[in-house]
Amino acid sequence: MKWSQAYIPTLRDVPQDAEIPSHQLMLRAGLIQKLASGLYSFLPLGLRVLHKVENIIREELNQRGAQELLMPILQPRQIWEKSGRWDVVGDLAMKTQSREEKEFILGPTHEEIVTDLVSKSLKSYKNLPINLYQIQVKFRDEIRPRFGVMRAKEFVMKDGYSFDASEEGADKNFDLMHDAYNAIFTRCGLNYKSIEADTGVMGGSKSQEFTALADAGEDGVVECDGCGYAANLELAIRKPQELNGNSSDSTELKKVPTPGKKKVKDVTAFFKTEATSLIKTLIYEVDTKPVAVLVRGDQELSEVKLRRVLDATDVVLASEETIQKVTGAPVGFAGPVGLDSIPLVADLSIQGMTGAITGGNAPDSHYQGVDLERDCKIKQYEDLSTVVENDLCVHCGKALKIRRGIEVGHVFKLGTKYSKSLGALFLDEKGKENPAIMGCYGIGVSRTVAAIIEQNFDEGGIVWPMAVAPFQVVITIVNIKNKSQLQAGEKLYKELTDAGYDVLLDDRNERPGPKFKDADLIGIPVRVTIGKHIEEGNVELKKRSESDFSLIPIKDVLKSLV
Repeated sequence: MKWSQAYIPTLRDVPQDAEIPSHQLMLRAGLIQKLASGLYSFLPLGLRVLHKVENIIREELNQRGAQELLMPILQPRQIWEKSGRWDVVGDLAMKTQSREEKEFILGPTHEEIVTDLVSKSLKSYKNLPINLYQIQVKFRDEIRPRFGVMRAKEFVMKDGYSFDASEEGADKNFDLMHDAYNAIFTRCGLNYKSIEADTGVMGGSKSQEFTALADAGEDGVVECDGCGYAANLELAIRKPQELNGNSSDSTELKKVPTPGKKKVKDVTAFFKTEATSLIKTLIYEVDTKPVAVLVRGDQELSEVKLRRVLDATDVVLASEETIQKVTGAPVGFAGPVGLDSIPLVADLSIQGMTGAITGGNAPDSHYQGVDLERDCKIKQYEDLSTVVENDLCVHCGKALKIRRGIEVGHVFKLGTKYSKSLGALFLDEKGKENPAIMGCYGIGVSRTVAAIIEQNFDEGGIVWPMAVAPFQVVITIVNIKNKSQLQAGEKLYKELTDAGYDVLLDDRNERPGPKFKDADLIGIPVRVTIGKHIEEGNVELKKRSESDFSLIPIKDVLKSLV
């Protein structure tokens, strides 16, 4: 491609609404252009990168026996009702109506569609295993789209699905796709972690998340340098010995007036104590039923852990009206003493705690000297709180570290949730009908592009890994009016292109400085500059990741790229 013919609208200034490096650089380098909040066009340069990531995905999946297909984006309401997810996806889904007033959803994912598809041809265990995938646009009505293509309303995703006759087969496909994802993200040049994760509304049991480590990441990643344990912050566990609550000396149960003292910092100041002496009582609606959840005052509840412990589908904080109804107190004054009408679930950190301070279940009051075993009816103790830096690893006892990450891929073992409800059934060797055991495997393709940039940039712009760069080499002609330089540039362009390289020939009638800055901004891995040295048959070769250039014979350029 000749730059003079290319559509690469670069920007000198950082757009005001671009918050993180990848968003800023994708706009400045002419990879994307914003249409509206959460909606972006991929321009020619950005589409080249997107296609290279897609091709890596295809190569790794195809060689492992997965087959590509393409399913409709528009999905009828009835099929989502069959799986029970029409109401679960709620406002996150983009919904629309046809002229016949039939309701549809713009696919945020395709479990229902692929299961229905397979159900129409699946007859026998001899038809299994099946492993299908697609690369397609998905839609989610994000409340707060941000960070460019990182969290958008419309995005490109690879979603894959496996169907097996046995648990052993399902595990084999899961491991096969896990291996494929390792290969994909390694080839994309990402520094990533495969970590334990939650299945969310997808359902299922086994789940691994592939997270690109980056400061701009929205996800917390808990790591142990000692044994390699890694998990999503919402799900990570720690050594139980570190969860014992601190108790005060006072053990006499007393109700104390605490006018206006709702927050932990206000209550601790009032009682002249530490947050470790407090117990927070949080009222949740768990599948519409109220539950009281107790955690220590210095800790935060993980709703993911709570949902898993209670085997619930929907876990949300109760409304002020519900809290008042079940506790008799406004928000900020709930407590476990005398709260017998709803189940009480407590974090391990407060087990055996005495002399604690809790809400008084009455306006402007707290209890002091609470003994949980004596004064409360705790249904169960579980690990419910979120890990913090330097908690100890449950496996080896070393201090845990917390980093930020970007989720780029996820593999689930779904089980039979969808095959049962949507009729993906087969006859086994004994003629008995069984639901197929499913797996689900997703990659955020457009998000992966952004994650690569988050890990590969400097003050000059993007620094693409060779495998995903829009062009691998840029040939910069210093003075296109110089016949020798122009001819040498065009000849080298043909030689490198014929050798299979993606080459951009900068033949613009522009000063060298802006040309160099544009090449750095776009991030092309190798720049070959043809200038005054061409008279001696030499050119400057510079790698984008390095500050110095080499003067080499033009005839050796191809050899230097190998």
